[in-house]
Amino acid sequence: MDEIKWLEVAVNTTQEKLDEVCAKLTAAGMDALVIEDEGDFLNFLEQNRQYWDYVDQELLDRMKGVTRVKFYVSDDEDGRAKLETYTRGLGWEYTVTPLADNDWAYSWQKYYKPLAIGQRLYVVPQWEREEPVPEGRCPLYLNPGLTFGTGSHASTQLCLEGVEEHTVPGRPVLDLGCGSGILSIAALCLGASHAIGVDIDPKAVDVAYENAALNGIGRDRYTVRAGDVISDSALAAELSQERYQMVLANIVADVIIPLSARVPQMLAEDGVFLCSGIIDTRAHEVEATLARNGLTVTQKREKNGWVALEARLKG
Repeated sequence: MDEIKWLEVAVNTTQEKLDEVCAKLTAAGMDALVIEDEGDFLNFLEQNRQYWDYVDQELLDRMKGVTRVKFYVSDDEDGRAKLETYTRGLGWEYTVTPLADNDWAYSWQKYYKPLAIGQRLYVVPQWEREEPVPEGRCPLYLNPGLTFGTGSHASTQLCLEGVEEHTVPGRPVLDLGCGSGILSIAALCLGASHAIGVDIDPKAVDVAYENAALNGIGRDRYTVRAGDVISDSALAAELSQERYQMVLANIVADVIIPLSARVPQMLAEDGVFLCSGIIDTRAHEVEATLARNGLTVTQKREKNGWVALEARLKG
């Protein structure tokens, strides 16, 4: 079978128009984007963080002065048809560059290196799994792909630190907005009995299962569902049949706020709710909502303008 060839599409824009360009591409169906821009796009991340967790700060530093959005399509009839769909009416100049055989992997894999988090976790890209793991570290193997979280984003790191601190061996975990599964898989690697992951994007199901398999975790311990816990009362009721020692939500403030109303029905009496993906300017708003929903914030972590909160049931 012939190896797939790829085209790299680069759309040149400005910081002011970045949001608009990405919104148009996403609306057209392209949900795996790479930003190359020196500007502060935290507000854009707040609304679209599920597409941006993989962007590495090293890339932003290297591209200082540039504002560009990149995506990839296969170099064949189907890929070029998709390119036409994505760029129709876009209104910005773009370039299309065929990638050599090894450029596809190198163009994004080069930004992923093993990452030590907290005192015990060591996030390792799949292609580096033969490298030695530092003594005392628990490896977490991931195949980042292009869309879901890898641990490079500050909000994910903050949440992983909480997972490391609060995972109780033999107790269950619920991961709301699981994406790549990085948080719940980390908990399982650290000894959680079993975990359930839920994401509104159906693609997350296969991605999370694949990442779990890389870590020797099967479906006997890990279940991943596609669905919206906020709008789907039946799904929320089903999940609430069990009480979880740890409930995770690395999403965005606008989702955490309504989601927090569901959490008390899912959390064990001695459990902890870890939520992250919150821009620091909105932390007080999230804290206030948690309090209204019967949750008391017990710890606050901050990094690079992002906040993660830990909360427990009042009383």
